Amino acid sequence: QVQLVESGGGSVQSGGSLRLSCAASGLTFSSIAMGWFRQAPGKEREFVAAISWNGANTYYVDSVKGRFTISRDNAKNTVYLQMNSLKPEDTAVYYCAASSRPDAFGYAALSTYNAWGQGTQVTVSS
Repeated sequence: QVQLVESGGGSVQSGGSLRLSCAASGLTFSSIAMGWFRQAPGKEREFVAAISWNGANTYYVDSVKGRFTISRDNAKNTVYLQMNSLKPEDTAVYYCAASSRPDAFGYAALSTYNAWGQGTQVTVSS
């Protein structure tokens, strides 16, 4: 049974930092791409970042480029999202997702991912 468990969310002031973690089990983590998405109240779930199976390729939505960094540790079956210079508009529930392929093709599309975590809340106050 595939399980993705996010942690690290919380409340911070604008300009602060958080590091999200997503621990995966029940899948061949080192062979698949991983992604982070977020969903704010009243809005659709949107792509944030993705990383290929070996970490060689990373992708970001324009609004977080230069502030967020996605990384992975295949030995720990864990993917991370380091979030710096946080803004109130980053407030959302953040979800990690496991892709159906290794190369992050179609990384921004929800349909690329076949397993999702339960989400972790990130709240940024001004």
